Amino acid sequence: MFNQARARAPGITAAIVIAIASLFLAEHYGASAMLFALLLGMSLNFLGQEGRTVVGVQWSASTLLRIGIALLGLRITVTEISQLGWPVTAMVVVAVVLTIGVGAFLSRFTTGARDFGVLTGGAVAICGASAALAISAVLPRHAHSDRDTTFTVIGVTALSTIAMVIYPLISHALGFSERHAGIFLGATIHDVAQVIGAGFSVSPEAGETATIVKLLRVAMLLPVILVLSIMLRRGQAQSAEIGGSTASKRPPLLPWFALAFGLLVVINSLVAIPKGISSFFSEVSRFLLVTAIAAIGMKTQLKQLTVLGWRPVLLIVSETLFLAIFVAFAMRVFL
Repeated sequence: MFNQARARAPGITAAIVIAIASLFLAEHYGASAMLFALLLGMSLNFLGQEGRTVVGVQWSASTLLRIGIALLGLRITVTEISQLGWPVTAMVVVAVVLTIGVGAFLSRFTTGARDFGVLTGGAVAICGASAALAISAVLPRHAHSDRDTTFTVIGVTALSTIAMVIYPLISHALGFSERHAGIFLGATIHDVAQVIGAGFSVSPEAGETATIVKLLRVAMLLPVILVLSIMLRRGQAQSAEIGGSTASKRPPLLPWFALAFGLLVVINSLVAIPKGISSFFSEVSRFLLVTAIAAIGMKTQLKQLTVLGWRPVLLIVSETLFLAIFVAFAMRVFL
């Protein structure tokens, strides 16, 4: 145990230093800490490729990532979500499912990789970079997994920042009330920070509504990961039958970090956790996710992204436009 900790220490330290620098830059320049962490990590790519830091970087990109995702559960309570009412809840759930489905479908004509469509669609539909990290943790690993995750984080962060500026103007042009503007912003903007920024730029009521709607989308992480896990298990079982082998190890029905996420949602809903404690662990979750994305950046080479071309960009933009158009249409018709 001690030897493992000592071997991981240099890489973990490097990722933490990048995370601290990224949070400092984000606070002073108003940009995404995850984007800063990714770019800084990529600039120090050699730390994730060779030397004493490799083991710790790999551990940060996997284990710290999963712990950070699990702690996201402390942001959500069933009571807050139930206050939205069933029409809003149903609209958000349908929007998440359809956006992921659109991503998987369009990926046939853009990248040719269905898993990449699920990854980008899930990131757009649920909660941006955090969802990208969570979904990538359960999808089958391949040679370009880190590259795909890096591209998705960059894409959803950039589009989320653009949406933070443009979507409040769109909600005003559509004649939405402050509450409806909050619903629209919370249901369409990718990252939590940008949702809050856009919502409160309209009004306090819009900001509070947007935050709760966004938390409902974050809560969709658990069922999405569960469905993906079931599909992966079924796919492996069919492959084993075709190959005549039953000895291959199937992934767990639900990864441990998803179980922990769900358990923390339940605890947070049933127990009155002091605001200071929940805020502390929310910040811990954020710090761990920023540290993990720094490590992923250190494992990714910039030239790997340049070979992707324009098709993945078209895919993620299409998913974003679909989500915004669907939500706007559904609000006009049903709300």
